[in-house]
Amino acid sequence: MSQIWQMTASEIASAVRLKKLSATEVTTAHFERLDAVNPKINAVVQDCRQDALQAARQVDETVARGEDPGALCGVPVTIKVNVDQEGYATTNGLRLLENQVAQHDSPVVSNIRKAGGVIVGRTNTPAFSLRWFTKNSLHGQTLNPRNKGITPGGSSGGAAAAVASGICAVAHGTDIAGSIRFPAYACGLHGLRPSLGRVPAYNASAAERYIGAQLMATSGPITRSISDIAISLTAMAAPDPRDPWYMPAPLSQQEFPKRAALVVAPDGMPVADDVRAALADAADKLRAAGWSVDEIDCPPMRPAADINACLWMAETQFGAKDLIRQEADPDAVFVFEQMMKTVGDIGLVDVMTALQARAGLVREWAVFLKDCPLVICPVSGELPFDQQLDVQSEDAFAKVFEAQLTQRALPVIGVPSLSVATGQSRGRPVGVQLIAPSYREDILLAAGFDLEAAGEPIQVAEPNWD
Repeated sequence: MSQIWQMTASEIASAVRLKKLSATEVTTAHFERLDAVNPKINAVVQDCRQDALQAARQVDETVARGEDPGALCGVPVTIKVNVDQEGYATTNGLRLLENQVAQHDSPVVSNIRKAGGVIVGRTNTPAFSLRWFTKNSLHGQTLNPRNKGITPGGSSGGAAAAVASGICAVAHGTDIAGSIRFPAYACGLHGLRPSLGRVPAYNASAAERYIGAQLMATSGPITRSISDIAISLTAMAAPDPRDPWYMPAPLSQQEFPKRAALVVAPDGMPVADDVRAALADAADKLRAAGWSVDEIDCPPMRPAADINACLWMAETQFGAKDLIRQEADPDAVFVFEQMMKTVGDIGLVDVMTALQARAGLVREWAVFLKDCPLVICPVSGELPFDQQLDVQSEDAFAKVFEAQLTQRALPVIGVPSLSVATGQSRGRPVGVQLIAPSYREDILLAAGFDLEAAGEPIQVAEPNWD
């Protein structure tokens, strides 16, 4: 018999709703799992035990009254430490923000609570949420529970490690350049970056973000099953008037042609043979499920990735440059310096030109996806990287940066994308990325279900090293 912490979110919600398990039992089991594995992997860096047990009791009381607590009925969830949760510090991995305690929940946290989710802890991120690796001078380094020698991804590395190790069934993550999709990939999980405005966002503890982050940053779920992605999105996407970018688009829309483009190496990016094999296998599985899949070119990604770097670094130079120096996190400083070498100083003309070019790219992708509503492409050009590879040398950083082309490009275009785990290669997780038109996460879920059904269920990792 499987342990409670091995159950998916959908299984937990159903069991609690039917009174086969209590939310209190579920929460207690997940804290026992946290106590067993978190000291090894350092995924959860703020413990929400007392609040979680109180929330679980409230779910049980709601069920006892014959009412439905919501889509995440009793499901243990973690929140990334760069998002406001009342009573906890929004550190973003910084010593400078160690005491910045939120007075209000962000919309995504509020929505998770309203859907019956039980927040069990807050997960680690690199300093400034700036890397595809997870280590900082405040909370330390997070290890990948499937293989401690490789990155758990970043910046939502703690989130993915928590789900992979059974600390929670659903993890909240944020994504401005792959920070949901790559950790899911690295930890052998599924991760959804929703469309711009699909999940409401706002941190009252901080100043309003600049235009780059407003256009590119999103929150979304990391899970062990596609059905869990679906119910998590339903919960997270509830309306909230605090986000002016929020779009109340229906989660399920009209029928669509089951037509997909297989794009193995967008814009000529280097792609490892293991990744190519995973893409070919995913295409075959979709064909077997009734999809028409052709290997064709998609609209450009490299110009979109360049725009991402421009807007990201303009925001960093203008709003965070002094903070980076004050924090003096060695890895963040190195990455910032490499990014500066890549894009140079960004001025007003650069930002205006980038925004102008973005409109054309968004249009080109919208036209393409109208006729071909699914794209299959790499999550990364490489298998998950060795721990700390990006700060080993300038050449290593450049290799990592190039491998993440699709991670950097898609946030500029604003379309939803789903990282789907498909197995392992040479002892490392591997998967594929799916892209759909704006606000058509339902297409991603349909394809994700087909891939999942043709593969093996994702198992909880056991970090059993000494």
